[in-house]
Amino acid sequence: MASSFDVPDDWGLSGKVAIVTGAGAARTGIGNGRAAAILLARAGARVIVVDREIDLAEQTARMIKDQGGEGLALQADVTRAEDCEGMVQTALDRFGRLDFLDNNVGIGSRGSVLDETQENWRRVMQVNVETMFLAAKHAIPAMIRGGGGAIVNVSSISALRPRGLTVYTVSKGAVIALTRAMAVDHGKDGIRVNCVAPGPVYTPMVYERGMSPAARDQRRRASVLGIEGTGWNIGHAVRFLLSDYAGYITGQTLVVDGGATLVGPARESQA
Repeated sequence: MASSFDVPDDWGLSGKVAIVTGAGAARTGIGNGRAAAILLARAGARVIVVDREIDLAEQTARMIKDQGGEGLALQADVTRAEDCEGMVQTALDRFGRLDFLDNNVGIGSRGSVLDETQENWRRVMQVNVETMFLAAKHAIPAMIRGGGGAIVNVSSISALRPRGLTVYTVSKGAVIALTRAMAVDHGKDGIRVNCVAPGPVYTPMVYERGMSPAARDQRRRASVLGIEGTGWNIGHAVRFLLSDYAGYITGQTLVVDGGATLVGPARESQA
């Protein structure tokens, strides 16, 4: 007789419907959102691939379809409440339900409070935090009507180990707080809410900005494993937290950083 802890081979994701925001990436590169969308589709989920740039979303959808999955590209600016409402309605119109939300949109910023402008502070907080609030605000009622669901918000280890990126650190700390608050608010509705905090993974967002070989190697060495993380590492974490394997996990932050937060910055050896 099967145990109540048994999870099907499809992770409990087959036939379910997921929205992944920020699911595009430059060319065929693998960013965090694209990796999550592909991995969810591989497990049988039907994925709404959302990006502000439709051509990037369409590329992800093609990659999903090439692997035998079902992905629907959708252009949306998740800083706009009407676009968040529209992406949820698209899921309901096309598939009749919504089970999962992966909030993956974010931008970076460098500098202290002395360096930041008020305009940039507000922009980073809007993109990194308010978008998750807006997406969840419209997704949660649909999940409740369907009997429950799960949400993953993507934060950063910068929330746990500040390093000269003050407004970014504050915004990503707010994502963790939002995750915990939503987990408490909606546990009664059968909705789990968790967070992934990536370390310095090498994604299109990083290499499209340009990074020297020396800087890339320094990032690699920041991991106690001595290896470089990728979008796939984050995608696997997202899929796990949305799946039935994580059915008793909510309000938690899963750090995916190769151990970078366990140690301080590397020091040069002294003679």
